[in-house]
Amino acid sequence: MRIRIVFSAALAALGLMFLLPVAAHAHGDTVKVVVTGQREGHVTADVTWENDGDAIDEAVAATVNAVSVDGSRTVGPWRLVRDTAAAPAGWTTAEALPPGSWKVGVDVGFPALGHGELEVAVPVVDPAPVTPTPVTPTPVASAAAPVPSAAAPVSSSTSAPAASSAQGTTEPAADTEGYAVWWTTAGVAVTAVAGAAVGLLLRHRRRVRLDRLN
Repeated sequence: MRIRIVFSAALAALGLMFLLPVAAHAHGDTVKVVVTGQREGHVTADVTWENDGDAIDEAVAATVNAVSVDGSRTVGPWRLVRDTAAAPAGWTTAEALPPGSWKVGVDVGFPALGHGELEVAVPVVDPAPVTPTPVTPTPVASAAAPVPSAAAPVSSSTSAPAASSAQGTTEPAADTEGYAVWWTTAGVAVTAVAGAAVGLLLRHRRRVRLDRLN
């Protein structure tokens, strides 16, 4: 039983080995590589079968190398990965080229041989300007209350009643003094008249007594 299972697995493996070349032969024995440019520094390329132009559904083993136009800088090799933002035939790199002009070459080794190259320019991206945050000044409270420069003026309307009230209080005082002088004079006069009357009465009584005695 085990021998049959092992034999069946071996036949299946041999069948797959023969089917893969047949499938590749149906599309052709080479792939077409077209370097389409760059997107934010990431190299982009389309990889299709040479004969029918179909997109390659299976894995692709490819490397990317780039040399600056002046030959002073080189980057890579990088690996091609499927570009999910592009068409089914689109591939790209996870790494990004620095700003500048580059000669980019893509070499495919599986599922078939292929090569493509292109000169691409990566622009310098200016950083977004930073908008300064406005600072609101904090008001500082005064340590002491403001002192008035001059005394508040007194209105004439308030001074006039004060004067009138003062005059109203002095007039009754003058009348009272007059009344006091009058009563004093009258009292002195009454006292003098009473004293004179008493003196006359005493003299009259003395005369009467003297007459009686005589």
